[in-house]
Amino acid sequence: MWIFYAIGSSFFAGITAILAKCGIRKTDSDVATAIRTIVVFLFSWLMVLVTGTWMGITAISGRTLLFLVLSGLATGASWLCYFHALQKGDINKVVPIDKSSTVLTILLALIFLQEGITWAKAVAVVLIGVGTLLMISKKEVRLDDGKKEGSWFVYAVLSAVFASLTAILGKIGIEGVDSNLGTAIRTTVVLLMAWLMVFVTGKQQEVKKIEKKEFLFICLSGLATGASWLCYYRALQDGPASVVVPIDKMSILVTIVFSRIVFHEKLTKKAALGVGCITLGTVLLAVI
Repeated sequence: MWIFYAIGSSFFAGITAILAKCGIRKTDSDVATAIRTIVVFLFSWLMVLVTGTWMGITAISGRTLLFLVLSGLATGASWLCYFHALQKGDINKVVPIDKSSTVLTILLALIFLQEGITWAKAVAVVLIGVGTLLMISKKEVRLDDGKKEGSWFVYAVLSAVFASLTAILGKIGIEGVDSNLGTAIRTTVVLLMAWLMVFVTGKQQEVKKIEKKEFLFICLSGLATGASWLCYYRALQDGPASVVVPIDKMSILVTIVFSRIVFHEKLTKKAALGVGCITLGTVLLAVI
């Protein structure tokens, strides 16, 4: 069943990027992230109450709680970077870089979780890496007139790094803990981190300026994220991180399709080849 949960996570994650992009056209990305987190927070704790798993919170060990908190911090950092990049760059450029966290996750899983690596898995990693590079052109990350046009690129890379750390820390943190409860605890950490960032940067006044339409899309993206998380960590609890993560990253296909429909973003032949490589590498990881 964990495979089906991973597929569900992939679909909702793909929808999240589209809804979020619609909600941050005029709204500051940090503020939008903080608002989205409230929705995910309420959604995740509602699931805990519905499933009755809240009673297990007293049985969580200090070590497990530590890794859940660390995973939450990594998630918060990844979100802040991801939506900042998404606000400045095209979805078809930002998302592939973020999804390239698969490569780093596999390496970290090999080192810290001893999940092992085979020749087939190594080939898959190379395909994903090459595919990501094909989807990015040099001119989009160059410096021009002293301004960093490719600032979105830096944030996208940081998002990928923190996302890979989230997967590893999350895998360790949900050992012996119900996945719904673990997700809710992590979300609480992300909520505190996101709003702390808003107040530290003095952006709290921006909340009142959000248009109703964008506010709706921000909330919908939060619901999609909550659904994706619940599926993702349910899959991660039962399945190997080196397989669950690649399936989840297939959300790139969902995102590309909807970005074409909603934002009319087109892929070049080179980028399309890159998508093909990423897809082939991901499928290979899922079946080996």
